[in-house]
Amino acid sequence: MPFTHHRTPERYVRQMRAVAALASKYQDMSDKELKSQTELFREQLAAGKSLDSLKIQAFAVAREADRRVLGMFPFDVQVLGALVMQDGNVAEMQTGEGKTLTATLPMYLNGLTGSGNFLVTANEYLAYRDAQEMGKVYCWLGLTAVAGVPATGEDPHDRNLHKIYQADIVYTTNSTLGFDYLMDNLSGSADERFLQGFHFALLDEIDAVLLDSAQMPLVISGAPRVRSNLFEIADQVICLLREDIDFERSNDHKKVWFTPRGIDHMEEYLGLENLLGEHHRTLYRHLVLALKAHQTLTRDRDYVVDEDGVSLLDLSNGRKLAGMKLEAGLHQALEAKEAVPVSNQTRTMASITFQNLFRMFSHLSGMTGTAMTDAAELQETYRLSVISIPTNKPSQRIDLPDRLYNSTSEKLEHAVDLVKQAYHQGRPVLIETGSVSLSNLFSRILLREEIPHNLLNARSAAKEALIVKEAGQLGAVTVATSMAGRGTDIKLGKGVKELGGLLVIGTERMNSARVDNQLRGRSGRQGAPGEDSILLEHGPNWLRRYRRRAAAYKRDHPGAGNPRIRMPFWGKHRFRHLITQAQHNAEKSDRQSRTQTLQYAEIMRVQRDTIYATRQQIMTVPTLDDQLASIFKMAARSFMQQHPQPTRSDMADYVLNTIDNHLVVANVIDHDWQPDRPKQTVPFLQKLMVDQLQKKFENINQDQQVYFERMCLLKSLDNAWIDQVDMLQQLRQIATSRSTAQHDPLLEYLKDGRKAFAEMKQAFAHQAVKNLLLSEFQFKADGSIDVR
Repeated sequence: MPFTHHRTPERYVRQMRAVAALASKYQDMSDKELKSQTELFREQLAAGKSLDSLKIQAFAVAREADRRVLGMFPFDVQVLGALVMQDGNVAEMQTGEGKTLTATLPMYLNGLTGSGNFLVTANEYLAYRDAQEMGKVYCWLGLTAVAGVPATGEDPHDRNLHKIYQADIVYTTNSTLGFDYLMDNLSGSADERFLQGFHFALLDEIDAVLLDSAQMPLVISGAPRVRSNLFEIADQVICLLREDIDFERSNDHKKVWFTPRGIDHMEEYLGLENLLGEHHRTLYRHLVLALKAHQTLTRDRDYVVDEDGVSLLDLSNGRKLAGMKLEAGLHQALEAKEAVPVSNQTRTMASITFQNLFRMFSHLSGMTGTAMTDAAELQETYRLSVISIPTNKPSQRIDLPDRLYNSTSEKLEHAVDLVKQAYHQGRPVLIETGSVSLSNLFSRILLREEIPHNLLNARSAAKEALIVKEAGQLGAVTVATSMAGRGTDIKLGKGVKELGGLLVIGTERMNSARVDNQLRGRSGRQGAPGEDSILLEHGPNWLRRYRRRAAAYKRDHPGAGNPRIRMPFWGKHRFRHLITQAQHNAEKSDRQSRTQTLQYAEIMRVQRDTIYATRQQIMTVPTLDDQLASIFKMAARSFMQQHPQPTRSDMADYVLNTIDNHLVVANVIDHDWQPDRPKQTVPFLQKLMVDQLQKKFENINQDQQVYFERMCLLKSLDNAWIDQVDMLQQLRQIATSRSTAQHDPLLEYLKDGRKAFAEMKQAFAHQAVKNLLLSEFQFKADGSIDVR
């Protein structure tokens, strides 16, 4: 067994052998004795021992518990992977090597510390399944383990969040944990909060979470904006425009812009002048959104349209992103494009990226079958080293070289021939496609050839587990998007091994080599045989000339066969190199986009952490005297900034509308305020605020007073932060557009974000003062108080 694998540090091999040496000791224990080890470990932790000092013994205990409860004894290489992850690394374990069982070792060890430990997996089905199956081990050993996601068919709102997050170990998904975090920080009181802190997170398919999903922020939306009727109008105008005349696109089709001629044409269509002027700013923004919706987003690749309307797709695996919408009106522009009811735009109440969510954990690790290709980015962004774990058995998978074709039709024809050949042998086949539309096309071709098959894409995701379960059986043919490359376990049926195992056919290179490797991992699991045939379509633009010549040659020489075999030997290698280089360029572009997303998100993170820390302080301090004094001072100073030389009218208006609308303003201002001494204005206003608050509290007890103050401050802070989050999203759109004017968009966003945050704090103070001082109490007979 290759324990001296060149990518596995020797220290982990030594620790693995130490765990293995304890196997007989714990195997000789009775169930009662083995279970008692948990309490012993916890006592040692309470006495000051570190988790690292208990690692070897705890892993050996968990390993023996796996054998007794699940009937599965982790292999030495699985122990090796567990040790690597416990050290805060990413364990690259090949698909089918038993990552789910491997995770029980570090999860048990960290579960000894109490709540705050999470295993984050690919989807809700897997999280719930693994919590039920692996949870038996933890519960048998005396820990608590639960699923943080609802069972299939259950309402997520019916979850008992306090009970879930008090458990020692929680199996959940990245989106569920993220949304729960945001909701926890919108709680109205400390008693309503349910999260117990972030201690340890083990991410299954860590690259999918931290890389593939890094640019999709989690957003909690609130009250809708006033509905715009410009989306449909803008869509109608865009349909009249022509490419290269009215608008142009970048080579990668990710950016699009109007030409001067296009601006003139739109002004003519709309019957107006100066479309780029301030007066038509809103209309022009809708036109830009409509242009992006039509030219940069493709149906059945970026999104699907079904009974739920427009649903976004995860480009890394083809799954629907439930509840996700594009920001800043782009989703509504898509709906107008597809002629479905346009939904209301909503204000963003809270937002966080997965990058920032998991960087909050004090101990982060993960496992995946495909991380080495992006090891540098994981190290740079998350300080996570990738360590390759050897397989338990040598892989028997055969990876065939890429085959090059001049057209999509030739490629599909050959792929169908491969499927027919395997189908007649009874060998199971998995065909991977790069989009929902191509998977549907391939399915129709197979139906034409009378080959029964299953289709797995975003439209059939509900049947994913059932489809995958049957994919390795005799004669099974499965057409899928790359969603079949994540979180699935294709087991071979009886007699399949003798036929050569699962045949995997990839129809194109994906943007990342990791996705291709995930697909390869569908075959050759745990030493089972298999084969990959990657059929490619993508290549540099200049290759079109060669393809045209090849097509012409085929027309002129119909009996000459496939022209690709006439390609010189050096040409094949050259073309393969160019295609590989194109994939590398796509990976580089994606990496730059993720870095940019992280930089923008970091600015929001700093502000979000400040706000959430302030909320926590407001909810937990015994009295709010210091906070109120600071808020009164900030509000008074804000008034002075707006009125450096305030007049009697300015003062009267501010006092009546902010401090006391029943105050005899004339007498107070005339007797106690001196307009020729503006420096005394701030202390004067502060005193008015303090006096008014004391007067308001004359007839209520201390507990009621503190509760009222907390509610006023929290409501003011939340409203101000909602406006700020919404503002930051708009500022990012504006800053990005400034890049065309030779400005650094990130720097512009930073400056505008800081300015907006300072204004937000002033708005919070002003609203808090109004809520505290202008509210009226209505006393009831039962002793309760209504606030108006």
